[in-house]
Amino acid sequence: GACAQLTFRFTGASHYRMERVKNQVSGLCRGWDGSQIAQIVTDGLAETIVPHVYAEARELLDGHLGNGHDVLIASTSGQEIVGPIATLLGACAVIATRLEIAEGRYTGSVAFYAYGQAKAERAREVAAERGYRLTECYAYSDSVTDLPLLELVGHPHVVNPDRALRRVAQTRGWPVLTFRRTGLGANSVTTTVSNGAGAGM
Repeated sequence: GACAQLTFRFTGASHYRMERVKNQVSGLCRGWDGSQIAQIVTDGLAETIVPHVYAEARELLDGHLGNGHDVLIASTSGQEIVGPIATLLGACAVIATRLEIAEGRYTGSVAFYAYGQAKAERAREVAAERGYRLTECYAYSDSVTDLPLLELVGHPHVVNPDRALRRVAQTRGWPVLTFRRTGLGANSVTTTVSNGAGAGM
């Protein structure tokens, strides 16, 4: 995960790189006990994840929650990692990559890859299920691979964007946020949030 994040920060998240990381991770996990991995992540959350997240993100999410908005976390990372983070942040739902499990163990195959257009389509489905109006929804992302998701909502924002996404944001006049302070918030996840009237995400 650390190697993938460094690669993304310095070279961007191209389709080829994302596919390579997906294949490496799914292969690496083959045969692992699914419940054990979930427990390891949950147990290590406070020590290994919270110190590296952005305080500005925590403040942003608290603002949405304070206004009665639904908060959903959408990430290409695995459900086992994203789920506990979402619970910590008070999110009501998660869109994340799911690895296939058979007889309690990872098979090495990917059941759902929450990436690019697939992530956006799942967000559209969740919005329909919950009665959200996408034109009133907010979305935040740092990667150009989330362009389909950002284009889906009425209020797209980019946060510490990669170069390609920064160019898109500047061209389209989207707000660009810069997060620097770590310790209290959410890092390396796409967040979609509702308008609080049962009509957003």
